[in-house]
Amino acid sequence: MQLRYAFRLYPQPGQRIALARAFGCARVVFNDAVRAREDARTAGEPFPKAAELSRTLITEAKRTPGRSWLGEVSSVVLQQSLRDAEAAYRNFFASLKGERKGAKSGAPRFKSRKDSRQSIRFTANARWSITGSGKLSLPKIGAVKVRWSRALPARPSSVTVVKDAAGRYFASFVIDTDPAADAARMPDTDQTVGIDLGLALPQTPSGGTPIAVLSDGTKTDSPRFLRRAEKKLKRAQRELSRKQKGSKNREKARLKVARAHAKVSDARREFLHQLSTRLIRENQAIGVENLAVKGLARTRLAKSVHDAGWAQFVRMLEYKAARYGRTLVRIGRFEPTSQTCSACGVKDGPKPLHVREWTCNTCGTLHDRDHNAAINVKTAAGLAVTACGAPVRPGLVPARHEETGSHGSPLEPCAA
Repeated sequence: MQLRYAFRLYPQPGQRIALARAFGCARVVFNDAVRAREDARTAGEPFPKAAELSRTLITEAKRTPGRSWLGEVSSVVLQQSLRDAEAAYRNFFASLKGERKGAKSGAPRFKSRKDSRQSIRFTANARWSITGSGKLSLPKIGAVKVRWSRALPARPSSVTVVKDAAGRYFASFVIDTDPAADAARMPDTDQTVGIDLGLALPQTPSGGTPIAVLSDGTKTDSPRFLRRAEKKLKRAQRELSRKQKGSKNREKARLKVARAHAKVSDARREFLHQLSTRLIRENQAIGVENLAVKGLARTRLAKSVHDAGWAQFVRMLEYKAARYGRTLVRIGRFEPTSQTCSACGVKDGPKPLHVREWTCNTCGTLHDRDHNAAINVKTAAGLAVTACGAPVRPGLVPARHEETGSHGSPLEPCAA
């Protein structure tokens, strides 16, 4: 399994200039490839092959006065930019044919030097290396200081240097994980759990609901990173709107806004990583709801939905479960987990969000809304077991004997 390990870079002023030059050259090659494709489509000609684009846009372009500066950066960076353009077109055509899962991919667009994210990639043949002093040596850039937060588990196959909107530099290494080492790190367990994902709503008197409630009753409070930083973000955005466009003060204000947003997203990502890793370590199988996050993000709960990071959390659970040999079961989004009594199985009907506890009219059990939903998620995922060890899945609820039209016999306990 391939994973990415990202580390913060601290380039010197001269290295920042070299990185900016590499970002620009890679961007120009990508745009030239998109332009060549568009010109061929307009003329009704077949798309140029990758080898032809490499020869005309890189090899021959370096000999021209208008593109001679392409020789100032590593040729691997330019070749990888062409590969990115080819991959973008493959994804676009696969999406048109319905062969690609997920949202529809649009046609590749031209990149701008004002884009919030700039990146270049070095493969193994670029002869980049990690020096004995722990620096990252990149061709035609130099040895860049790295903040190593952890050790690399294996030799990387490539490294991508990224500059984000906040002006920070990162080195992202591609690592092939070792299944034996992963199995030793996360030994098997017999625990299973269902998770009910919730929202921290500021309009509720109690301060909202936890972000995740487990079927065993454990509740994890939502830190509400965006809500807590909202006042600071509004102030920074207001200062940005008052700066003159194109001025240096506006660029400083833009960086201030970007850094404030980066701080929020980094804190949320770290929290979700810790929560997902703990759940994967403690449970062999996990059941979650397949929520329609995009649909919920178009409602009045949009800000709370984005602040919770549901989709990011489920993606973390998915790849960590695949890495460590766990099982992740997604149940349907229309499963009435909040409407069904987990004790007797009777569907009690929809309830507004402010109702946090309710009593079943059939069996009289008092339910915590989120805990009851988490138990139903576990049952719907087939992870709950009866006293005899048989798995339980939701089925038809038998009518009570005193009800009109009931002719069935009492339910018999499972055989020992």
